[in-house]
Amino acid sequence: MKWLHLFNANFRRDWINLKRYLPNTITMIITMYSIFLLMFFGITVVGDPSTAEQNIQFVIVNYLFWYLAMEVMQGMGWSMAEEARLGTLEQLYMSPLGVTNILLGRIVSTTIYSLGLTGFLLYLSMWTAGTWLPLPILEILPILLFAVLGMIGVSFMIAGLTILIKQVQAFLQILQFVFMALTFVPLSVAPYLAVAPFVKGVDMIREMMVLGVPFSSFTAEDFSILIVTGFFYFAIGIGVFRYCERMAMKKGVLGQY
Repeated sequence: MKWLHLFNANFRRDWINLKRYLPNTITMIITMYSIFLLMFFGITVVGDPSTAEQNIQFVIVNYLFWYLAMEVMQGMGWSMAEEARLGTLEQLYMSPLGVTNILLGRIVSTTIYSLGLTGFLLYLSMWTAGTWLPLPILEILPILLFAVLGMIGVSFMIAGLTILIKQVQAFLQILQFVFMALTFVPLSVAPYLAVAPFVKGVDMIREMMVLGVPFSSFTAEDFSILIVTGFFYFAIGIGVFRYCERMAMKKGVLGQY
């Protein structure tokens, strides 16, 4: 029951923030939609007309996963930086549930809201481009689950780094371009990126939605890479976060900004 209360509290917290800072939420959606429009018109004006439709479909999937990756992997870092700035970080450590569990509940809530906004942007982008991608939810969902698991692991790493050095805004801004590269570059061009977090899942979903590759055509190796990378980065993320947490306590900088 305590886990349900934890998730409910974080879910309500995020909902209140979205409503209370509605102009910021709307601006974020407009910004992401504007980025898509720039990509879309760039392809239609400059690109080869014979491959324009498929290129647009690739752009739709890539930019949406870029947005999802930024929201999930950076969300915990921004949250911890804000807690430190407001002086409420130490209050999290007073909870009997533990900071790791609180952050896990928070990132799960953030991911759910981000998936909702991603779905909205997906339909808005397809409507704008006049192209409709297949969306086999039941087949995409298990792949997406392990891709997001890796994202959450990276988010914990960034949160741990934030506890130690506090000011990570510039670092997070640079990471946006790293996430863009990971989502936009297909594995057929850079197969070594399969070991990076979430990349294998994005590539599999992209093939299903754009190229029409059936779920059954993926091999055991594909699913092995997807599952192992997901659990690996999640476990590493938790480990890095706890290590940074111990170092911050040892140096006495946990509650300092």
